[in-house]
Amino acid sequence: MSHVYSEETHRNLLARIPACTGREVADWLRTVEEGPALGFEEKLSWLRHEHNLSYGHAKALIHEFELRRAARKLV
Repeated sequence: MSHVYSEETHRNLLARIPACTGREVADWLRTVEEGPALGFEEKLSWLRHEHNLSYGHAKALIHEFELRRAARKLV
């Protein structure tokens, strides 16, 4: 997995996504889930180019997606 921001920065980026994009984080995470099966950097690029997200927001979403996916595997 790619390097990410501090936990505080990550949470702040996620908190701003709805206001900046008009879509909730959960909706974006579904978009990632249903999107192409790609690696971290490729998903990041896909979100940026297909959905016009900023680098920071796209990276925060992919990181959150990976965190949640890893948590599901532990349960």
